[in-house]
Amino acid sequence: MKKRKKYTSRFKTKVVLEALQERETIQELGRKYGLHPNQISTWKSQFLSSASSVFEKGTKKEDVEKEKEALFKKVGQLQMEVDFLKKVLGK
Repeated sequence: MKKRKKYTSRFKTKVVLEALQERETIQELGRKYGLHPNQISTWKSQFLSSASSVFEKGTKKEDVEKEKEALFKKVGQLQMEVDFLKKVLGK
């Protein structure tokens, strides 16, 4: 069984940026990097579809921190409820 190759995001970005420059065809880039042209086209379309998110306000890191904070608050609240119920039930 053949294992799939995993490419770093840095490598993918490099290939996509070269494809966007259009100095070489997709087929030439495929030969240059040992990739199938369809793979380069797929990466290019993924890159272009998510490019607008780079300029959106608020980073994902901030969103993750807010969600993490909310979850810690919820865990604390639930722990207090469990402790209370243990006291009430006498366990």
